[in-house]
Amino acid sequence: MEGNSTIWIEKYRPQTLADMVGQAEIVERLRSYVRSGDLPHLLFTGPAGVGKTTAAVALAKEFFGETWQMNFRELNASDERGIDVVRNQIKQFARTSPLGGATFKILFLDEADALTTDAQAALRRTMENYAMTCRFILSCNYSSKIIDPIQSRCAIYRFKPLDGGAVAEQVRRVAETEGIEITEGAVLAITEIAEGDMRKALNALQGAAILSTAIDETMVYETTSTARPEEIAELLDLSMTGDFAGAQGALRYLMRDRGIAPNEVINQCFKAVVRGEMPTALKVAYIDHLGEADFRISEGADAEIQMEALVALFVLSAQKQA
Repeated sequence: MEGNSTIWIEKYRPQTLADMVGQAEIVERLRSYVRSGDLPHLLFTGPAGVGKTTAAVALAKEFFGETWQMNFRELNASDERGIDVVRNQIKQFARTSPLGGATFKILFLDEADALTTDAQAALRRTMENYAMTCRFILSCNYSSKIIDPIQSRCAIYRFKPLDGGAVAEQVRRVAETEGIEITEGAVLAITEIAEGDMRKALNALQGAAILSTAIDETMVYETTSTARPEEIAELLDLSMTGDFAGAQGALRYLMRDRGIAPNEVINQCFKAVVRGEMPTALKVAYIDHLGEADFRISEGADAEIQMEALVALFVLSAQKQA
């Protein structure tokens, strides 16, 4: 099918600030910088796939026009985290004069929270010394990992997860452009799986589209190795009624037959418990058990044993509440 040779997250990346969806307030404030012709240092913070990189690139394009690639540089701080990258690559770019009549250049530092504390201290000095010729846009998932002296020198923009309506709208638009028939159930499933992450949504759509030009929700759950909400509900219901064998069978079906990763089962169970109707004490116990299992698996414990133990704890907690 035409279009599958390119990655859709790049093919459909917004090229201008006006094309961005779901961050209207931030977009309007960024456009005001373009209108004024000036820009402070910026710090973009928020979860993955919500438009931080897109906003930085679109901002540079609107500031510099055709010369944007000469006056804009993107570095990923997670590749080289030490002080040398600041002293060499960043400082070298920041100290040179802008080109094509621009009054300053923009350096976009993605995943800036991966920089060591020493590297951040060096970056703070570079930001001070070369503010006349270079403006910095820092991007991170957690602003708490950025040292205070840098935070105080930046205008901070907190990108929120995209709402379901914005994700669904973009999914429908891409499907229509690519000539794909998609059911509303499939759109809802992709929106649910994406959790506000547009990259995840478009990857799910493209993964299903590779198999067929007609997509339903079953295909979405299969290609993303995600459990259907009713399968998670069944696992929890069996646990709450004290049916350990049944709950164990439901878990094994999800993990062995469907190939769903343990951490994905944990995440989906967590969402179902938070949203579900159950006694508060039982909800607290289930969330506690989920957190414990997630921690143990992340520390290297055997995932299958931990998941079986999780179901056992679910059943025991339900019996205590009975």
